Amino acid sequence: MPDFTHASDKLTAEEKLRLLVEFGTRISSELHLDKLLDIIAQQITQMLDVGRCTIYLKDEEKQELWSKIAQGKGLEHTEIRIPLESEGIIALVAREGKTINLPNAYEDPRFPVDVDMVTAFRTHATIAVPLKNNSDEVLGVFQASNKSDGTPFDKNDEGLLRLLATLASGSIEIAQLYQEIRVAQLETIYRLAVTAEYRDQQDTRQHLKNISIIAYLVALALGMSKSEAELIKNASPLHDIGKVALADNILLKPGKLPPEEFEIMKSHTIYGGKILEGAHSKVLQVAHKMSLYHHEKWNGAGYPKGLKEEEIPLEARIVTVADVFDALCVFRVYKKAWKTEEALAYIVDEAGKSFDPRIVAAFKKVYPSVKRLYAHVSVNQPQNQTLPVAETTKFF
Repeated sequence: MPDFTHASDKLTAEEKLRLLVEFGTRISSELHLDKLLDIIAQQITQMLDVGRCTIYLKDEEKQELWSKIAQGKGLEHTEIRIPLESEGIIALVAREGKTINLPNAYEDPRFPVDVDMVTAFRTHATIAVPLKNNSDEVLGVFQASNKSDGTPFDKNDEGLLRLLATLASGSIEIAQLYQEIRVAQLETIYRLAVTAEYRDQQDTRQHLKNISIIAYLVALALGMSKSEAELIKNASPLHDIGKVALADNILLKPGKLPPEEFEIMKSHTIYGGKILEGAHSKVLQVAHKMSLYHHEKWNGAGYPKGLKEEEIPLEARIVTVADVFDALCVFRVYKKAWKTEEALAYIVDEAGKSFDPRIVAAFKKVYPSVKRLYAHVSVNQPQNQTLPVAETTKFF
């Protein structure tokens, strides 16, 4: 273990050891890559007492190094991308797997001044160490710049930064794998949803996107956390997955269905519930509630179980408002697109009947943002006469 006593005059060896233990504890429990990189950058900034810390990860597909998290003036939340074959110190460290320590950065031709010029940050001394996994493969680069005391980085600083990189590599790999799995899961959910919606939608992707965004905004307006709102956003595209079980002669039939065919149409909620039943994923558990109950009504007049008020899962109550609003605002084979003001008036009028009044109130708050999603509708949709609600709300 390196001697910490000369790495900074402001932190004692005991304080640095405490931070090292805290560093290992915090990064081992964080699975979200952005949050993990933020924690790592904050800890390095504190332990080395530097003006800027930047973490670069290798993008094999694009053959670039990228940084999404950067601590220090002018770089918060800025993404930096560097070609892997460039001649700057970050690319060199990534390619060669060796530390580069520059006591005076501007005197070394390997140091690119582009980032400094953009951010008005003057780099004096900088150090970059490779981030390697257990197989000695380079995952990225840790860079620290400008010690607060103005001195160059010494061997103890190099040793500390390499140690932190070693400790962090395993957690970063796990977080990257978690992110890949999560992306794959969400992509699978989305493609399943497209399969169900494609059969009766002119623009399936836009429909799913609209519902996801509206449900997310409403969830936030209700006071839900960002992670809870994200869960609702990611699950909402599957609310109509049960449509895959319906015959085209019913699903695509224009106008109002006769009672016997409407009963068959209603069964898409049951099919959706069965498809998603027993899921272990949180996203699919939420989607199960949505698919089974998104046609229940606040007053108990909905289907398939005639639930009312708080008996209906909150997630389903949210997606119901989003789904009905979008269904009214976009063209379908059995109806023309409504103006957003008309659709809003319908949603508000149905508060306490079809919809939870609290969710309608939240929807009204976010309506200015929602309205922008439909700015193109009047130009792209057929100009039929507006049909009565009974004729247009085929699924309500």
